[in-house]
Amino acid sequence: MSEDAAAPIDDRVELVTRNVAEVVTESEVREVLSRDSPSAYVGYAPTGEMHIGHYTTIRKLADFLRAGVDVTVLVADLHAHLDDEKSPFELLDARSRYYREAVAAMVEAAGASTEDVTFVRGTDFELDREYTLDLLRMAAETTVSRVQRAGSEVVRQSDNPKLGGLIYPLMQTQDVAALDADIAYGGIDQRGIYMLSREVLPERDAGKPTCLFAPLLSGLTGGKMSASEADTSIALTDDRDAVLDKMEDAYCPAGEVEDNGVLEYLEYLVFPILEERDRPFRTERPEEYGDDVVYEDYAALEADFLDEALHPLDLKQAAGEYVAEFVAPIRERLTEDPDLLGEAYPEAYGDGDGDGNGNTNTEH
Repeated sequence: MSEDAAAPIDDRVELVTRNVAEVVTESEVREVLSRDSPSAYVGYAPTGEMHIGHYTTIRKLADFLRAGVDVTVLVADLHAHLDDEKSPFELLDARSRYYREAVAAMVEAAGASTEDVTFVRGTDFELDREYTLDLLRMAAETTVSRVQRAGSEVVRQSDNPKLGGLIYPLMQTQDVAALDADIAYGGIDQRGIYMLSREVLPERDAGKPTCLFAPLLSGLTGGKMSASEADTSIALTDDRDAVLDKMEDAYCPAGEVEDNGVLEYLEYLVFPILEERDRPFRTERPEEYGDDVVYEDYAALEADFLDEALHPLDLKQAAGEYVAEFVAPIRERLTEDPDLLGEAYPEAYGDGDGDGNGNTNTEH
């Protein structure tokens, strides 16, 4: 637990709640932080490769640690297979190893120590007798429609759903209790499942989790990121040239904010990192186009972009350089062992070269 555990409660609440999409509820966060050894958990199903969207969520773990919160990361291997077999069973070990290494790389890039993070796999505890009994009791009390509604933004939907996709939300709910988490943290797409947790866990004499939800970034081509389209996001293995190319081609119409992934990268990733490092955001422009512009905060940059005082090309070039800089240490760690990616994603990295040319996946 960091030295900030003794910081004023208002400062700790600010750390825990900054740069999130929703807090349920801030008064509960304050109460949780007043306890001895408050705890938080986040789970990741090891399906496709992790990407920059994950980095925006994982950076919050450093805030938790700075606020004196014990952090557990669940590598939810069974979930990855239950959700329409997004990960083949025979790849779960390799993908779990990759996810743990990728999360560790992002935590350390965010300035925290992985020694302060507890990593667990779903198979470490989700096959235990007590867990299974509690899960079956919950299944007996929960309707199919309620489970489908809870998992609608997470689990693959169809007119004839597989049973695994119905078990998934109940297991995620049970994970909160099994890991004894005060705070359940995840992307805003997880909201339905954690609202289910807040409903059913108190009925089972388990605590109602306080919930924090991270924003999900738009794709670089507009709209949502797509698992089948690598150009919609920055991969953690993309080198500088790849990042700059993707940013150059990104959807970023002058004066428009909606579905603008470039601006979202700046708001939720680049500016928070620059603020922590006490650095401004600089766009380099030739003198005939107005010379360089420096921004101390995101709001000022967005205002200039909306007024079309900042050209999309200048914005994308500068954003690309910062993103490439911040992703570089993560890329170096993930590619130093070719087998890490080669074994987890043999179709994309079967040659074991770890060159970052495989397809990315946006599953959370």
